Amino acid sequence: MTTLTLREITKETVGAILNLKVSPEQTHFVADNATSIAEAYFEPKAWFRAIYADETPVGFMMLEDDPETSSYYLWRFMIAEGYQGRGYGRQALELLMAHVRTRPNATHLTLSCVPGTGSPCPFYEKIGFTYTGEEDDGELMMRIEL
Repeated sequence: MTTLTLREITKETVGAILNLKVSPEQTHFVADNATSIAEAYFEPKAWFRAIYADETPVGFMMLEDDPETSSYYLWRFMIAEGYQGRGYGRQALELLMAHVRTRPNATHLTLSCVPGTGSPCPFYEKIGFTYTGEEDDGELMMRIEL
């Protein structure tokens, strides 16, 4: 059985994470990892990790971690094209939710998703996220209680 882990990105591993891509049809749903990592280095509230299946990098996730306002927002999340459909996305979100539960006053995790053909919105619904009715720049807001 494959073990999924969330790992810090190091100078030795950053190249492999930068090479992870979603399918061409999915590129308008999530920023590339280079953009996300660059943004993370300039946002003190960013908590980001590479997603590994055993010793193979398969994805990336970034959390906006704001304990001062008890706000925890899944800012970026991707599983690379060749690794989708194996349950890694669900497992990675479970690991992230376990991490968020350890944060001060964490009661829920929020995210936003772009609707449309190939959108990840139905995936998040299967995990248990529900729509809040809010919208941010065309993206639908969702949350899950922790």
